[in-house]
Amino acid sequence: MIESEPKKQIFVVSDSTGETATRVTRAALNQFDQPNVAMKSFSRIRTSEEIEAVMREAQEHALVVVCTVVDPEQKELVARLSRELNVDVIDPVLPVISRLSLLMDLKPEGRPGLGMDMDEEYFRRIEAVEFAVKHDDGQMPSGLKRADIVLVGLSRTSKTPVSTYLAQKGWKVANVPVVLGIPLPKELYEIPQNRIFGLTINVASLVRIRRARLQQLNMPIDSEYGMREHIIKELKYGKDIFRKASVWPIVDVSQKAVEETASIITWMAQERFSGEEKGDPNQPDRFSGLSSVS
Repeated sequence: MIESEPKKQIFVVSDSTGETATRVTRAALNQFDQPNVAMKSFSRIRTSEEIEAVMREAQEHALVVVCTVVDPEQKELVARLSRELNVDVIDPVLPVISRLSLLMDLKPEGRPGLGMDMDEEYFRRIEAVEFAVKHDDGQMPSGLKRADIVLVGLSRTSKTPVSTYLAQKGWKVANVPVVLGIPLPKELYEIPQNRIFGLTINVASLVRIRRARLQQLNMPIDSEYGMREHIIKELKYGKDIFRKASVWPIVDVSQKAVEETASIITWMAQERFSGEEKGDPNQPDRFSGLSSVS
């Protein structure tokens, strides 16, 4: 038996949450076809001892270090260790900061965690994440009226990861599963319909994803959950629901990353909510070209 090549590692190092470096790195990795790479995050790295420990670990295990440390002394330490240990380091933020500093004739603060204060925005995001957890997979349908966005789709159409991602942006998101032969909760039809978005997927992708999930759970892949014929019936049932609820825009998540799906939904939500302010919340035509349910 031939063992697969071990994954290379990219170390993401930050003196704050590491969210910026992680997003930039993931966006870059998405440009490659199935890169055999794993990401390892080191957040709130702020002492010389912590930096040196990470860099020495990187010398042994990392392909590259993506680093967004902003303190000048710490940046200098990272640069020195990079040379001494022969570790490649990329700072995705430095070129932007340097250029803005030049254009605005201002000196950057160089303090970690700026903008991460415990302000109203921070607590709004925490509340949104808690809301998404409580209203995941059809839980607490009575709370749908408090959701900014409601996602509806079959099992394994990325409802939960997309909900979580949007929640981290401050959207209160609930998701409702479509289950063959079971009506959707009546509460779903009692809220403004411009808040609801359907998620669909092609047959091949759903078969592959579900069978992978069954393998992870050590269950037989020939279970009904992963059978192509059963999945086709489920998809047809879902499409029938979406046709009847014609004001719901539908996003096809086939071959899409969670971030891409979330970006599409965010754009549509902003457009639809602006229509709500104009007194036209249920106009679906402007979104009809984004996906097909035929």
